[in-house]
Amino acid sequence: MKHTEDPEEQRELMEESEESEELREVKKESEELREVKEESEELREVEEESEELREVKEESEELREVKEESEELREVKEESEELREVKEEREELREVKEESEELREVKEESEELREVKEEREELREVKEEREELREVKEESEELREVEEHHVKSGEKPLNRSKTKNNFLKKRRAKKSFTCTQCGKSFTYKQNRERHMRVHTGEKPFTCNQCGNSFSHSSHLKEHMKIHTGEKPFICDQCGKSFTRKDSLELHMMIHTGEKPFTCDQCSKTFLRASNLKRHLTVHTKEKPHSCSVCGKSFSLLQYLQRHQKRHTGVREYMCFECEKTFITAEHLKQHQRIHTGEKPHTCDQCGNSFTSKRNLERHMSVHTGEKSFTCNQCGNSFSHSSQLKEHMRIHTGEKPFTCDQCGKTFRSASDLKKHLTVHTKEKPHSCSVCGKSFSLLQTLHTHQKTHTGVREYMCFECEKTFTTAHILKLHQRIHTGEKPYKCSHCDKRFNQSTHLKRHEKIHSREKPHTCDQ
Repeated sequence: MKHTEDPEEQRELMEESEESEELREVKKESEELREVKEESEELREVEEESEELREVKEESEELREVKEESEELREVKEESEELREVKEEREELREVKEESEELREVKEESEELREVKEEREELREVKEEREELREVKEESEELREVEEHHVKSGEKPLNRSKTKNNFLKKRRAKKSFTCTQCGKSFTYKQNRERHMRVHTGEKPFTCNQCGNSFSHSSHLKEHMKIHTGEKPFICDQCGKSFTRKDSLELHMMIHTGEKPFTCDQCSKTFLRASNLKRHLTVHTKEKPHSCSVCGKSFSLLQYLQRHQKRHTGVREYMCFECEKTFITAEHLKQHQRIHTGEKPHTCDQCGNSFTSKRNLERHMSVHTGEKSFTCNQCGNSFSHSSQLKEHMRIHTGEKPFTCDQCGKTFRSASDLKKHLTVHTKEKPHSCSVCGKSFSLLQTLHTHQKTHTGVREYMCFECEKTFTTAHILKLHQRIHTGEKPYKCSHCDKRFNQSTHLKRHEKIHSREKPHTCDQ
């Protein structure tokens, strides 16, 4: 600043200086204001971006909800499709079941007819033997009378063997038609010709409905009643009808309690001759029928034939509910009680019912407490040898049942069956309360207890209750300290197989669960 003595100039200079200072401050404020405006603009842009982001987020949320709804809709459609297929399959299954029931009735009638035929054949043979015996007695009586006549008349006695031969020739003359295969004789030629079909296997009479062939026309005539449904002989006690009169007569013995066939060894009586014949093998111990594969012997041919199906793998009896197959019709009938719920065998101790007599007998050990089969590894006892055999596989590590889909092995057939539902995805058993479906019937039964609240298995140590005996058994190991599952790597023991399996992943370093994010 230029120094001057003039006050006016000094004042002006001072004012200029102040204005300059104010101008500088104004400029500074203006600069600050500009910066504030820029920040405000940036803030507004951030807010706009935030708003856009929020809108995008909302849209994304809506999109996710739509996606979830679409997924649910797809699942519903799939379930609806599966339900439709199940309904169609059930309808087909019902039709097949009806056909199977009709076929079973036909087979039962056929079996009854076969047994009746066998009995009639046996009866006919007995009659022929009696007739022959009567003839022999008559001839013997005649021979005795001839000899007595010769003695009384003072004639020279006849040579006994010569006389006997004469009578035998006379008798054979009555039955001059002899079978060259077995030596059996017949009075008429046509009877021998009919008999020869037994050896040749000839069956000239064929059913035009099903193609079955028969050796006699009368057999075909009887068979045709199966197709026509003709059952003129009706039981007045229970209303059951039959195609033949002798079948009805045999059935009536069930109501009268008559058992005309008696065992001469133990006096036990039977309804049919075939049943008595089967029973007699108990006393004779005779087992003439041997398996050509394993050499095992059987008292009856039908037992051998049933056994041979184990080697051939033939299991022609199929359950149309679950498609399980069986060797015999009896085994199928017993299995079907699982689906029908029929339990004809009742325990007189606790009232529990069972599908088979064998299961009832196994159950009775619960009341008697008998456990005669003991494990020599851990000391556990079992009421049945099959239970011990399956238990021993825990110690040996044996797993003989292999899944043909993934190669996984199991200790029991039931465990394999349970596992296979993982591959088939089939869930045919539905809960009538909540509609949930299950792959196994027993799993459905267990689930239904969640609705009924039934927990009939109680721990007597702590009084805690459980829905299944298996869960109770697992729980009781907490009290007993039992740990039957041993790690093959570090000898650590566990009370459940799932715990052992989880532990073994530490050694194998297996990590099967991967995050998809």
